[in-house]
Amino acid sequence: MMKQQYEDYKYIMMDTAFLYVGSRYSYQEVLENEEIPFKFRTIVERYLIPEIGGETTLESDLYYMTEKDFTCRTYMQLKAKVKVSRLVTKKGFLGLGKPKRVYETMMIPLTQFVKLSKTEKEKDGIFIQELCINKLSLMAFTV
Repeated sequence: MMKQQYEDYKYIMMDTAFLYVGSRYSYQEVLENEEIPFKFRTIVERYLIPEIGGETTLESDLYYMTEKDFTCRTYMQLKAKVKVSRLVTKKGFLGLGKPKRVYETMMIPLTQFVKLSKTEKEKDGIFIQELCINKLSLMAFTV
């Protein structure tokens, strides 16, 4: 019997300013992925894994993170942002028709995201898609 793995939201992208990491990666998988910049893997190995463990996914760490957590302070130094989808109610064209509940995608700075309580996140139907890290902050981070 073959075991299927869930691969959605497991990706790495980079542009000139940001590193984007899919939220379904566990911290151990981040360490093992050669496509991720060495400096971020070093931060994960030295600061994040000893704090929360390698089996934890980025998604669960970010979702339950509070402002007091060491991982939160680490990501704030990296000027991290979180790409989330949340359920919103939209009316039809020109405000006519039945209201629909649809997902809206937005990029939120981590400083604002951690201020949301768990109940607010559940009420809004928020799920995390990716972690966005500023490359300039990543270069300036002293390991």
